[in-house]
Amino acid sequence: MAEALLNNEEEQFSFGKEQKVIINDLGDIAGGRTLDTTDYTDKFIKAGHIIIKKSSGAFAPLGLTSGGAYKTLASGESYVGVLKATIKTAQPMAAILTIGQVNKDVCPVAITSAIEQGLPRIQFM
Repeated sequence: MAEALLNNEEEQFSFGKEQKVIINDLGDIAGGRTLDTTDYTDKFIKAGHIIIKKSSGAFAPLGLTSGGAYKTLASGESYVGVLKATIKTAQPMAAILTIGQVNKDVCPVAITSAIEQGLPRIQFM
């Protein structure tokens, strides 16, 4: 089970696009989820990143290829939604959009047709 420390030092970070990713939030996972970030190496997981559910039941950011594109889903994995705000990988407490509209032009990684088909309640505009 993924864990996150709740006693964090205050630190502000911004990549300039957080407020532009989510166009219309019509539904999300109540209370969010703590992500399994064991395979994620970047310091931050940026707003707009795709979140998946692993075959183990853990929620995680979708992995990236060496070229910076999203990996394809492994057997037993499924798309869940879109990360609503940038978070630290070391403190992976995530708010996840599951229904709404997303500006795919400002997402940190290009959205593929497989992702769009796997998240039919999210309109990527």
